[in-house]
Amino acid sequence: MKKIAVITMGVKLNNEKGYTRFKFLSEFLVDAGYEVDLITTTFQHWEKAQRNISEIQKTKYKFHLKFIYEPGYKKNIDLKRVYSHRVAAKNLTALLEKEGDYDLIYCEIPPNDVALAAASYAKKKGIPFVPDVNDLWPEAMRMVLDIPVVSSMIFHPLQRDAEKVYSLVSGIVGTSDEYRDRPLKNQKLDVPKVTVYVGNEIKEFDAGVEKYSPEIEKEEDEFWVTYAGTIGTSYDIRTLVLTGEELIRRRRLNIKIKILGGGPLKEELEQLAKEHHCKNVEFVGYMPYEKMAAYLAKSDIVVNSFVKKAPQSIVTKIGDYLASGHPMINTCMSPEFRKKVETDGFGVNIMPEDEEILADAIEKLYENEDVREEMGKQARKIAEEQFDRPESYKKIVELIRELTEK
Repeated sequence: MKKIAVITMGVKLNNEKGYTRFKFLSEFLVDAGYEVDLITTTFQHWEKAQRNISEIQKTKYKFHLKFIYEPGYKKNIDLKRVYSHRVAAKNLTALLEKEGDYDLIYCEIPPNDVALAAASYAKKKGIPFVPDVNDLWPEAMRMVLDIPVVSSMIFHPLQRDAEKVYSLVSGIVGTSDEYRDRPLKNQKLDVPKVTVYVGNEIKEFDAGVEKYSPEIEKEEDEFWVTYAGTIGTSYDIRTLVLTGEELIRRRRLNIKIKILGGGPLKEELEQLAKEHHCKNVEFVGYMPYEKMAAYLAKSDIVVNSFVKKAPQSIVTKIGDYLASGHPMINTCMSPEFRKKVETDGFGVNIMPEDEEILADAIEKLYENEDVREEMGKQARKIAEEQFDRPESYKKIVELIRELTEK
């Protein structure tokens, strides 16, 4: 039986916050006939705390679970995180040297230095290495720190590590076409590559809708416009709040804006909503996945809300937005995703950071029930065809099979 290491610094285990892509993939690979070690960190990125390892180990998983020590950090972008990842990369190398009898290594990137530790080990052992590209560092970090010359100097190590990783790939998985193609931008390699959206499990989404819908109260005449995700720098939540004020000005008092999730800017933006008397804007907070699914299903419009400079492409929440069966207003400037919105017909693209433009788009959809219904049907169709993990992740298995059976 072929043995695979799946390496990620960010995975939700048990009842933690976070994403389940790599847990699902590890189980999926076991079901496909592989022995799998899921290697992750002692530090929980979303909780910003050390994990209770002994509690997690009480759960039986299909795969083997291995932890590398990481000291942790309090902010998403600061020097402590850089140091924390450096320690994790060093400890990953030590773990692989000690126990790394693998036929292939599959590793999330970023963090770039952790991926480089995995790629270097794979090269040393002469085994295939596949990065799962789900963000671009340092490109994404320039959102927070973009000072000419200074930023280039600070981010040079990240850029260098990324290119080193990309030079060692045997195949590539990207969570969008842009991410899939980035590794070969400066590399002359002929390797197989596939796009597999982060996606979700439609069955799990629908189960959440069924379970929690009865307890979510919505007045009959209310019209909900909903955002779900992180409340942070890349996400244009400020404009959502100010759109609430604009809708009140337009006497659209039954249109409510629901903001699901938490993040570093939550308190600041809640204060903004108070200052502008936006009683139609509710910060619902972080909630379990199944309950979030029910909120999205109860909504009338979903908003994929990003600032102009955001480098993101096709993010985790897209699968959930589409599964809700409602039209999407998209402000993400990724050419790939804007084209997808148009081509697949599940929503409208607008310019970000303008509350009048967003209010116009909301009003237009509010007044056109037939358009909403048609876009909603398309959204659900695309969710089932392209974002449902039990189907879409078969592409990853095929890529791994191709590389391990050469």
